[in-house]
Amino acid sequence: MRIVLIGAVRSSEVALRRLLAHGVEVAGVFGYRAPDVSQVSGYVDLEPLARSAGVPFYPFRSVNAPEIVAAVRSLSADVLFVVGLSQLVGAELLRSARLGGVGYHPTALPHGRGRAPIAWLVLEQRDGASTLFELTEGTDAGGIFVQEPFAVAEDDDASAVESKVLSSLERALDKWLPRLKNGEWKPVAQDEQHATYYGKRAPEDGLIDWRSSAREIDRLVKASTRPHPGAFTYRKDERLIVWRSKVETNLPIRGVRGRVLAVNGVEALVQAGEGLLWLLEYEGADGHLEPLRVGEKLGYDTEIALNALMRRLAKLEEKSS
Repeated sequence: MRIVLIGAVRSSEVALRRLLAHGVEVAGVFGYRAPDVSQVSGYVDLEPLARSAGVPFYPFRSVNAPEIVAAVRSLSADVLFVVGLSQLVGAELLRSARLGGVGYHPTALPHGRGRAPIAWLVLEQRDGASTLFELTEGTDAGGIFVQEPFAVAEDDDASAVESKVLSSLERALDKWLPRLKNGEWKPVAQDEQHATYYGKRAPEDGLIDWRSSAREIDRLVKASTRPHPGAFTYRKDERLIVWRSKVETNLPIRGVRGRVLAVNGVEALVQAGEGLLWLLEYEGADGHLEPLRVGEKLGYDTEIALNALMRRLAKLEEKSS
């Protein structure tokens, strides 16, 4: 059973390690490369591991580029493993493997097809599952080979869930790879009646709205934290990235929405639309830390900010006339 692996992140590395550990013949590894991979959450360069195992490595930017399709075809693969790649695999590339392709998604398919699954699982506090499925033209819609569940607890953030994802992926592969090595290829169709979808999330979706409840903001912080770009607010005109937070339920304090009410070292207690939230770890956009102070206001008040802009505009017009 000859396998070609395509990937770019930590789950890709886990898949490659388990394939090698099970003695599967890995004919080639294709790793995503680009001038800037800083926005690829959990990016991993697969070349060192591939080279150390004596497996040919092929870098790419577009997985469906003609030269990449030709390179995959030349390896005479039985199965194409696509793990940890946001690009959709085209039909021509899928046809390059004898049996077809295997995809990976960390939700209990058919629930949660689509983009940014870890962030959405944390936001919804919904249990997930490492699912290996047959790649088809539909988004995460192919038949399921194996599904290994994991729980998402209230205190779990994106980093904790990612660890659970990787552990459950290892278990799923350990269950299924021996069967695949023996030639088994029996995907079980998904129930389309229960299919749900997650939409794309971008870095700007981590903006904190202080009108939201403390619990809602806390979930946003947990969903947006490492390996993602982080939730953020504004401290005057500077972006403030919030990595960790905690809802406060005991202190009998009430304040103005978005204002810092108390500090404990660098930790800061902020009034939300409903409830109180401790900011436990935060930093400026350039990575420096200047502790928040009692009385500071976070975020923008739209009418005040708009009025300031209008006054500045009026002064500029007056100078230019």
